[in-house]
Amino acid sequence: MERFRPRVVCTSLAVAWVAAGRRAAYVTDGHLNDSVHFTSGIALCRAAGCVVTGIRGQPLHTGPGGLVAAADHGTHAALLSIIGNQGKRGG
Repeated sequence: MERFRPRVVCTSLAVAWVAAGRRAAYVTDGHLNDSVHFTSGIALCRAAGCVVTGIRGQPLHTGPGGLVAAADHGTHAALLSIIGNQGKRGG
């Protein structure tokens, strides 16, 4: 968990920072539908070769809301594990 200290920043910028290599990842459990704040950042991440999925690792806009954008597969897998463990604890 120490590796992924939370940071509060503008969502549009935070996702773009992942694409640019300035952050390892960005996670939100909010819904992306009808939100323009993520659109360009998601496109940048995909173009940069980042891993971008829903909060449970599913394709975006399917299943529960949320977003996990990670610089690489290892970081993405670590975050999904942390998210899964949080769900098992009930919070």
